[in-house]
Amino acid sequence: MRKKILWISQLIMAVVLLIYALLSTQVFYDNLITASQNELKIYMNLFDEGDFSLDQAGADGFSGQLSGLRVTFMDTEGNVLADSSKEELGNHSDREEVREALASGEGYSVRRSSSLGEDMIYYCRLFSPEGEAAYLVRIAIPTSSEWQVFRDTLPTLAWFLLLDFLVCLLFTYIETEYIISPVRRLAKDAALNLRLSTRYPELQPIVDVLNKRNSEVSEQFRELSEEKDLVEKAQRSKNDFIANVTHEMNTPLTSIRGYSELIAGGALNEEQTKAAANTLVKQSDRLSKLIACIINYNEIDNDELPAYEVDLSKLAEEILEVLAPDIEKRNIALEKHIEPGISVMSRHERLNEVLGNLIRNAIRYNKEGGNLRVGICRTEDGHPRLTVSDTGIGIAEENLERIFDRFFTVDKSHSGKNGGFGLGLAVVKKICRRSGWGLRVESCLGEGTTFTVDFA
Repeated sequence: MRKKILWISQLIMAVVLLIYALLSTQVFYDNLITASQNELKIYMNLFDEGDFSLDQAGADGFSGQLSGLRVTFMDTEGNVLADSSKEELGNHSDREEVREALASGEGYSVRRSSSLGEDMIYYCRLFSPEGEAAYLVRIAIPTSSEWQVFRDTLPTLAWFLLLDFLVCLLFTYIETEYIISPVRRLAKDAALNLRLSTRYPELQPIVDVLNKRNSEVSEQFRELSEEKDLVEKAQRSKNDFIANVTHEMNTPLTSIRGYSELIAGGALNEEQTKAAANTLVKQSDRLSKLIACIINYNEIDNDELPAYEVDLSKLAEEILEVLAPDIEKRNIALEKHIEPGISVMSRHERLNEVLGNLIRNAIRYNKEGGNLRVGICRTEDGHPRLTVSDTGIGIAEENLERIFDRFFTVDKSHSGKNGGFGLGLAVVKKICRRSGWGLRVESCLGEGTTFTVDFA
């Protein structure tokens, strides 16, 4: 155990020292470059346009004034006019410092010089004398690379590692004298029924026995609690479902029974009988649709059919075309931002339910003469996104989570009037959850609502 503690401590300290050395090297190197750049700028300020000609003599003269620093004269095309290193260097228009100087008046770069074979810091400035052609002056000084700076620190780092080893050896010896402290801690934690752990193999059998006992007790309590929760949720869900279905069926059944009694009793004339018959057909149709919606909602969980690629953009256009009469009837302004060719792995009927329910709700709960916006695009990470926005009645903050519950409607006056049962958004949520899509809603009461589906 003593050796293990020693080597772990030594490894940690060695890694810390190495990281510190690397970070220190980077900081020192950055400061070195910054200081060199400022120094080059000061040197450049010594250049007097009237004292030096733009030829080899001028380059040598300015270099001599700067204690032998490399000096290069170039025209604005990047062609070298003269260079104190006396190298045939050709055109430098592709050099970083030259491009920056031509663009903003001055430029810096740090790179290895192919002609001199060492790392250099370059500073270039654009001069534009009145009545004369503009030209570039560049000066450069050698510098150390990051590796060279780090290499210089290695001897010091080696001494620190040696000192670290001696210190760790001392503290490890002292620490092992208190080896009994983990045993005391295990005994205390066991008495408090806490989860026990140890990094010492010698203590692991004791830890396993105690943890097994505690785990069995905790598991029994957890199972009892979960079972109780699953029973308080199943029962609540069952009661809510029965209450909601009963409420939704009550209106058409009441109408069907009432008109049937009137027809059976002969209390209606021929015209009234036809009207009552039409009402019976409508209410029967509504009852059938309600049953179909409930069956469809429950079948989503058992849907195991394979997915395929569906053109989401084309489907949205088709649905908007079908719903165009409803949009025009309510004088709603439609705004489409649908990028073509966006596809989603799903099935046509499921995406049709998602799009259809969201768009129909945006029409149903919109204001007369309001706006409807449907957008389909790709997010920054390339995933398709659907947004449906309206300027309708909006949703109160306390109802933002409830709108996805079965049979919940924001405005009860719309329940049945436009064919809604409060199952549309519940279907949308269930499909999105099963498909792994993100679904969110933003709304402001009295101003409108926006639904967003991210097809991840």
